[in-house]
Amino acid sequence: MRHSGDAVVYIEKVGDNKNDAPVEHGIVGQMNLVFIPHVIAVQKGTTVDFPNNDQVRHNVFSPPDCCNQFNLGTYDVGASKPVTFDKSCEVPLLCNVHAEMSAFVVVFDNPYFAVTAKDGSYKINNVPPGTYKLKTWHEKLRSEEKEVKVEGGKTVEVAFVLKKRK
Repeated sequence: MRHSGDAVVYIEKVGDNKNDAPVEHGIVGQMNLVFIPHVIAVQKGTTVDFPNNDQVRHNVFSPPDCCNQFNLGTYDVGASKPVTFDKSCEVPLLCNVHAEMSAFVVVFDNPYFAVTAKDGSYKINNVPPGTYKLKTWHEKLRSEEKEVKVEGGKTVEVAFVLKKRK
């Protein structure tokens, strides 16, 4: 992916996809009326903290038709509220105080995923040897899929060219 940050590259299934939920929390901050980061990928069962680092009050919520619906209510500068994401799906984040704010939490069944850097690069570490379906997710671009074979102790490079959704 040339120059496309905020895409997620992930392996759909590794073994039985049964993995313990991470203890470490994800963080989506609010600063200058922007969610940071714009896209966060987490493993199912992860708790994400939503600290308000801004100078104004915010309300973080997901839309009613979303697979993980929540509404944290309006909260003050310096406060933080957690949400646990227990379903594998794409969760849009919104703020009902600032309609222009948006972000995504993308939740996966296993820990084998990465959000691309601004230059489109990504790295998925510690993948067990095997043949997998490597897929992409992006809020505005079409998903792509490639089969990839991982061998022990070797690095595999896989590039994607993502096109706009029609």
